[in-house]
Amino acid sequence: MAAAGGGDAEAEEASAFGHAPVPADVCLPYGPHPDQVVDLYAPRGGTGPAPLVVLLHGGAWRAPYDRHHVSPLAARLAGYGFAVASVEYRRGPGPTDRGSRTDGAPGEDISVTDDLPAPGESGTGNGNGSTGAAQAGSPPGAVPRAGRWPETFDDVALAVDRLPALIGRVQAGEGRSAVRGIPQGDPAWARVDPACTVLTGHSAGGHLALWAAARHRLPVGSRWHCAGPPGTGGCSPPPFRGVVALAPIADFTTARRLGVCSDAAVQLLGGPEEWPARLPYADNAALLPTGVRTTVVQGATDADVPPDVARAFVAAAERAGQPVRLVLLDGVGHFPLIDPAAPAVAVVADEIARLAGREPGRDSCPGPGPGRDRDSEPGRHSGREPAHQPGSEPGH
Repeated sequence: MAAAGGGDAEAEEASAFGHAPVPADVCLPYGPHPDQVVDLYAPRGGTGPAPLVVLLHGGAWRAPYDRHHVSPLAARLAGYGFAVASVEYRRGPGPTDRGSRTDGAPGEDISVTDDLPAPGESGTGNGNGSTGAAQAGSPPGAVPRAGRWPETFDDVALAVDRLPALIGRVQAGEGRSAVRGIPQGDPAWARVDPACTVLTGHSAGGHLALWAAARHRLPVGSRWHCAGPPGTGGCSPPPFRGVVALAPIADFTTARRLGVCSDAAVQLLGGPEEWPARLPYADNAALLPTGVRTTVVQGATDADVPPDVARAFVAAAERAGQPVRLVLLDGVGHFPLIDPAAPAVAVVADEIARLAGREPGRDSCPGPGPGRDRDSEPGRHSGREPAHQPGSEPGH
């Protein structure tokens, strides 16, 4: 999915996608659909409370790209001492309906469909599965359609709301799951602190991470609105320490003007005819201010999601009175931000640790502070050198 930009961009993409998938320690369903699963990676290193990083993969909300391509990043972040929850979600429609998941928690209602329709919708989905390289009926070689309205947003909201309970089950050794590594009930899981959660995501996943932290800004009548504290809005997400968005498609108007990812944002909202009505419910720039500490990490030479998209979002945040930290990485394109072999990932880990309140050598996660320390300060790094010195990685 690399845009035209020369051999460096192609080499960066090849490196990021060249790693073998890293199996999660535990895989759990958060809903009935086969794509409603979360991969959990236990923290490695450190001894104290481990912040929880919720990771949302990119791929322009299109079906061919799933969570497995960021599994090496998830494992790398776990190596820094974070617990990682890598969330799968329904993306652009595939050729067949793959049915419903049957391994949800006994006695638990895991449906997200209710009587309240999504904005501009009847409240029913299209019923298609989300695998396959192209939409049914598309000519061979066609770019798959991006996203599923409202299912993509349903899934992200549901996953975030249910993560604390899922972590609790793993810590207690309860529930059904696919265990591949550190089993449920292991002492490593006891370190995971859902009260210290940082959202992160790449590209389209960066948009979803920002959106998940902004649900309290949605109209009260929206099916995804969350008023905040548990029990007050029909949802109880963990208290987010912040969002680290990696090359996010964060300003839909700018993304549409630039044709980012073959107009993926337009497709996500259902096409040009649905754009005006749905934009206020989905565009990160329209849901400001959130009051959640936010950092955007952006490659300065990114041709897939150009820096102008990030700059437009940061400018919108400033107009709304919310400080957003923009970290530009010189000489870096779109994919090194998720490539564990690239120095840029050390910058990503540093920004996550900063928002989590972690400092090198300190195993703690303090309560929420005012969140205005360095949030509005721009940062600039050479993407060829790590931000950390050896031995200063969080959790080590």
